[in-house]
Amino acid sequence: MTSTTTQTAQTNPEIGLSVRTGQLRTNYHDSGPPSGGEGGTVLLLHGSGPGVSAFANWRLQIPALGARHRVIAPDLAGFGFTDVPEGQEYSREVWLRQVVDLLDVLEVDRVDVVGNSFGGSMALALAIHHPERVRSVVLMGSVGVPFAITEGLDAVWGYEPDVETMGRLMRETFAYDSSLITDELVASRYAASTRSGTMEAFSSMFPAPRQRWVDAMAHPEGSIRGIEAPVLLVHGRDDKVIPLSTSLTMLEWIDDARLHVFGRCGHWTQIEHAAAFNELVLDFLDQQPG
Repeated sequence: MTSTTTQTAQTNPEIGLSVRTGQLRTNYHDSGPPSGGEGGTVLLLHGSGPGVSAFANWRLQIPALGARHRVIAPDLAGFGFTDVPEGQEYSREVWLRQVVDLLDVLEVDRVDVVGNSFGGSMALALAIHHPERVRSVVLMGSVGVPFAITEGLDAVWGYEPDVETMGRLMRETFAYDSSLITDELVASRYAASTRSGTMEAFSSMFPAPRQRWVDAMAHPEGSIRGIEAPVLLVHGRDDKVIPLSTSLTMLEWIDDARLHVFGRCGHWTQIEHAAAFNELVLDFLDQQPG
């Protein structure tokens, strides 16, 4: 196994619990009522930025959603502190198998799944291939339908480790309001992107030309149209990474769908408008039967 877990949860909040899922050892966070309580279980699937982890992506959502729901947030293979075998290949099938294995080992039958960007494609995959496991879906700045790759996404997937490059990505590409991005946050994300094994995994996922990976993460129109679970689409109007048009397409294709667009917001809706995003998701989840 290629181990990325070189610190402890006491020194790094990105490290949570660990469980075997097939050939992987998945790092995940588990909070809220153990059985899901009356609110059920929410599965949070992170994006694909360099140095990302479940905690880094969802740190402002885990406590808010966990007050009323069980919240499970895994590091998908190749990200964060999940351990993968030497020579691991990455694909939508690998990540979906990991997600299903995690739900199985945790004995979670059904979830509300929230996917950010790349994680949105994985949320769609779960709803398409395992509809019995999904009560509802929340997609935020989601990949999953065809679109011409943006300069922003090409820069994100083509990242080469450099603290100034990380700063530009975070301030000029991800966020609408660059004042939210402190030097400390940039330094922390840069350090995460250079942790042993992390950049090697990231570089192997999305090599140029990168339009093919946008296409690989897209689902057939018929499969998306076949989703019966209620879907909440959330997008930043000013997103430079994933265009708003992707959510507009899914709004057209998915029968039981609604869309909320945040103005003055880039790709990080869950950070730039955290309180409003949390309230929106909680209200949507409260509307779901059973």
